[in-house]
Amino acid sequence: MNGIDIEIEKVIRSRRTTLALEITEQGTLVVRAPLATHDATIHRIVEKHRTWIKTQTRRAKARRFETPPKTFVEGERFPYLGVPYPLRLVEAQETPLKLTEEFLLLKSARPNAREIFERWYRTKALTFITDTARRLAERHAFRFERVKITGARKRWGSCSPKGTLNFSWRLILAPPPVVEYVVIHELVHLVERNHSRRFWRRVESLMPDYKTQRAWLKENGHRLTL
Repeated sequence: MNGIDIEIEKVIRSRRTTLALEITEQGTLVVRAPLATHDATIHRIVEKHRTWIKTQTRRAKARRFETPPKTFVEGERFPYLGVPYPLRLVEAQETPLKLTEEFLLLKSARPNAREIFERWYRTKALTFITDTARRLAERHAFRFERVKITGARKRWGSCSPKGTLNFSWRLILAPPPVVEYVVIHELVHLVERNHSRRFWRRVESLMPDYKTQRAWLKENGHRLTL
């Protein structure tokens, strides 16, 4: 698509005001740009960030081998709120999946295990993250409309203009302080719409160790998957 040796998988134009470069889990480059952005401008910015793109592409491809998809075999570990629990296949129980000191999955449900696990995680995410958002909003005088759980793979959270807080279900696999950081991040976006210095000062005032949680997510986020 372009004249340089970095291939752009696709360009997504929208009403956004800034241009963003995104490296997918497959190690491809996606450009998100304002509607009126010319191709020449996109190519110039891609070239300017050549080193970063090459580095992130290599990392993404390496991570694919580091974190292979789950196979849902006995003893395989699945995280929940940062704690890895082993999987045990059982002959009979009242629900396809439940968590005690380990994940218990019906043997007969194993062919649909991925969907069953995701549905379980989504349910837990909605409850835990909603409770966390309500607690923090009340403590720090924020107001939001509701929490919505999404299937986003690269975006842990977002905030709509109408006050809906969106969070990826994968976040429920992370430790509680990491979840709390992402919730605080989106709550602050209710009043600070960009990532200005004022935004980050506000985040730090509410969570002094937010950089630790943010770093954990950058380092381990690719592991939060099925």
